[in-house]
Amino acid sequence: MTMNSRILVVNPGSTSTKLAVYEAVYEAAGPSEERSNASPVREKTSNASPVREVFSETLRHDADELQKLGTITDQLGYRKQVVMDALQKNGFNLSDFAAIACRGGLVKQMPGGTYRVNDALVRDCRIGVSGQHASNLGALIGSELERESGVPAYIVDPPVVNELSAIARYSGYPSIERTCVWHALNQRAVARRYAASVGRAYEDMNLLVCHMGGGVSVGAHVKGKVLDTEDAVSGEGPFSPERAGSLPVDKVVDLCFRGDMDKDEIKQTFTRKGGLRAYTGTNSVQKILQQASEGDASVREALNAFYYQVGKEIAAMSVAMKGEVDQIIFTGGIAHSPVVTGAISELVDWIAPVTVCPGEEELEALALGVLRVLTGEEEAKEY
Repeated sequence: MTMNSRILVVNPGSTSTKLAVYEAVYEAAGPSEERSNASPVREKTSNASPVREVFSETLRHDADELQKLGTITDQLGYRKQVVMDALQKNGFNLSDFAAIACRGGLVKQMPGGTYRVNDALVRDCRIGVSGQHASNLGALIGSELERESGVPAYIVDPPVVNELSAIARYSGYPSIERTCVWHALNQRAVARRYAASVGRAYEDMNLLVCHMGGGVSVGAHVKGKVLDTEDAVSGEGPFSPERAGSLPVDKVVDLCFRGDMDKDEIKQTFTRKGGLRAYTGTNSVQKILQQASEGDASVREALNAFYYQVGKEIAAMSVAMKGEVDQIIFTGGIAHSPVVTGAISELVDWIAPVTVCPGEEELEALALGVLRVLTGEEEAKEY
C-alpha cells in the first residue's frame, strides 16, 4: 500500500519560525495494517535517512513587531498566518500532508516519544507550566492547523523529556527534586542515527551523547531511556559558552543577597552572561579558539577548563550505565570544531570510542518521530 507520507514540520523560535516538508523515501503500511516487505532505501549500516526534505524555509520575524503583539501566546495568530502564507506561496495545501510535526514546548515533565497534540497539551503550552518559550507555540500552531484541516498534529521529544532513574532525581535536599530540561530532540535523533549506522537498535545500546551549543547537556542513553542528564536551561552541569553551570551554593546565596541585582538579573547572569562569555567577553567559540591560537593564555586556560568540565560530566554520566558504554557521541554546533572535540576526546576516550555528529537536525528529527508513528514502528502517546 502506498500511503501519503508527506509531513509538515513547524519549529517556532524566538524570532523565526522554521518550516519544512519531508516525505518518506519508502512505502509502508499504515499503523493499523501489517507492514509489507518494503524497507527504507538504505542499508542498516548506512547514514541515509528514511525521509527526504522536499521544502524548507526559515521565516524571520522582527523582534520589535513580536514584542508589540504581547506575550508569546499572543503571537499565535500572527505565526499561524505566516505559516499559511508560506505554504500557499510555495504551492502546498494542508490536505497534502499525512501529519504535522511541531516542536514541543516547556510543558510538564514527561517520558520521551511522539505525542498527539490534545487539549491538555495546548492548555499547558499556553500556561507555560515549565516556562514561557517560543517553542510553546509549536503545539498551539499545530492544533490550529489540525482544527482547520483534520490532519493530525504531534510533538516529538520536547525539552522536558524526563526519564531520570529514581536515584538520579535526588538532589541532596528533600524539597528540591532534580528535573531536566535538555536537548532531548537532537540527542535522541543522533543516538538513533548512530545505532542505525552500526546495524543495531537504539533500545539495545548504551550511549553517552554530549550536545554542545549555547548550553551543554550530556545524556546517559541506557537501552532507549535517558536515565540521567541535566537541567541545562537553568545551567546545571558544565559551564557552556553563556551558562555558568553548577555553582557553589553558598557563593550563589551571597550574590543573591548582595542587593545590587534583582531576581531576573541574577538568572540572566547565570544563564546568558556566564560561562565562556564571562571569562572571555564573548560567547562565540570560533572567536575564543582564535584568541587562544594567537597566544592569549587566559583564554586558553578558560577553554581548557571548559573541556575539563565537559569531560568530567561525560565520565560522571557513565556511572548510569556502570561504565558499560558502547559509544560517546558529540553533537551540537560546537561539535563542528575538531579542536574542541579532539581536546575533550583525549579526556574521555578511555571510557568508550568517540563519534562526532556535528550540528543539529531538529526539523528532520521531528519528521522522523512522526514517521515512526505513521509506519507503526511506534505508538503515539497521549499527553
